Amino acid sequence: MISNGQVLGIGGVFFKSKEPTALINWYRDVVGLHVHDWGGVFITPEAMAAHPRAGTVFRPFKHDTDYFSPSTREFMINLAVDDLGGILANCAKLGVTPVKTFPEETNGKFAHIMDPEGKKIELWQPKPM
Repeated sequence: MISNGQVLGIGGVFFKSKEPTALINWYRDVVGLHVHDWGGVFITPEAMAAHPRAGTVFRPFKHDTDYFSPSTREFMINLAVDDLGGILANCAKLGVTPVKTFPEETNGKFAHIMDPEGKKIELWQPKPM
C-alpha cells in the first residue's frame, strides 16, 4: 500500500496584525499564553493530552454564519483552557467582557471574547470523560 501521508495536527496559526507585539502581549495578559522571546507561543500536545476530551477541530462554517459575530473576520480562534472561570475572572480584571457565554454542554464550557483587533476568540474548557 502506498502512503499518501496524513495530517498530524495543526502546526500553527499565523495571521497578520497591525501591532503584533501589542497583540501578543494582550493574549499573554488576558488569556495567559506563554510568549517566548521570539514573539510567539508554542503549545505542546502534552497540555491537551491531560484533558481526554480535548483535541483540535478543523471545520469550515457556512459563509453566512453569524457564529463569529460580532467579528467580521472569516475565522475564529478556539483556545482550549483548563479553567474557564479563572480566565474569565482575569478578563474582567483587565476590562475584557465576554460577548457571549454558554450553558455547560456535552463538550464542556464555552465563552466568546474579542481580541483588540476584532477577532473572536472562543474559550473552551473541555468536559472530562
